[in-house]
Amino acid sequence: MDPCGRRVRILIADDHPVVRGGLRAAIQQESDLEVVAESATGGAAVRDVEQLNPEIAVIDLNMPEMNGIAAIRLIRKNNSRIGIVVLTAHDAEDLFQASMDAGANGYLLKDSAFMEIVAAIRAVCEGGYYVTKPMMGYLLKRQQLHPAATATAAQTMPALNPVERRILSLIAQKKSSREIAGEFGASIRTIENRRATICEKLGLSGVNSLLKYALDHKSDFQ
Repeated sequence: MDPCGRRVRILIADDHPVVRGGLRAAIQQESDLEVVAESATGGAAVRDVEQLNPEIAVIDLNMPEMNGIAAIRLIRKNNSRIGIVVLTAHDAEDLFQASMDAGANGYLLKDSAFMEIVAAIRAVCEGGYYVTKPMMGYLLKRQQLHPAATATAAQTMPALNPVERRILSLIAQKKSSREIAGEFGASIRTIENRRATICEKLGLSGVNSLLKYALDHKSDFQ
């Protein structure tokens, strides 16, 4: 639930009824989440968000009347607080970057959306970002080039950005720097530098201090 104890209200925008129905079923298994509208076009999504003011909008990129990126741009122009999760079958970097530039907070690929949608909604509700695992390398690149654009307002571990939080979660799984580098499609040196930055931000020192911190705070970023 949101901080006031209300259920989180969600809009789903996709032109395929089966996709909308599957997402609705996955979301409404959670007692604190509520789907308040389903939109079949980009234009309808913009109008429905304006009328219903949901906390979260899940938006497909390929829709009739108005594509998802254009819809996200209009929604974000009129509503700075709403959380927006992109839903798409496309893993191209240009679409990812365009979606984030338009104002998205999350990016889900359709082949894993039914399994990840609840986690994505919760992360975005908390002021963070959620990106499907195959796209994490794009988020890392984006954070390196535009750190202010991926700053998170999350209250848990507030000093860390989304990439650093993801690295911490992998450390908590006892992944090595080589394994983490593989997750991001980055070099081992880049990950080692990230680990050092995380330690500096959290005031940690010592060989095992970061692992201990990650294990102690594992529930904060799951």
